[in-house]
Amino acid sequence: MILSRAILDELLRVLARKFARDADELARIAVLLNEIATFASVGRRLNVLADEPDNRILECAIAGRADAIVTGDRAMLALSAYRGVRVLALAAYLGRP
Repeated sequence: MILSRAILDELLRVLARKFARDADELARIAVLLNEIATFASVGRRLNVLADEPDNRILECAIAGRADAIVTGDRAMLALSAYRGVRVLALAAYLGRP
């Protein structure tokens, strides 16, 4: 798993806003992700997709030299690949029809 600080920040904001997670729970999640993820240092900002958080995902994948992005996001899936990074649905990633 490759993350960037921008992605981690967005994840924590969404968890707080949409799922009513408190500060202690968010801190535990942040610590866990810091322990298990590889963090990419993103230098170049992209403006490929209309949804800005999706652009942060692309930036992170490129900076982290990811093989693939696994997502359910339709706009990202429509790319199918970007700069050598495949964009796959979970079923395709797992090799399911």
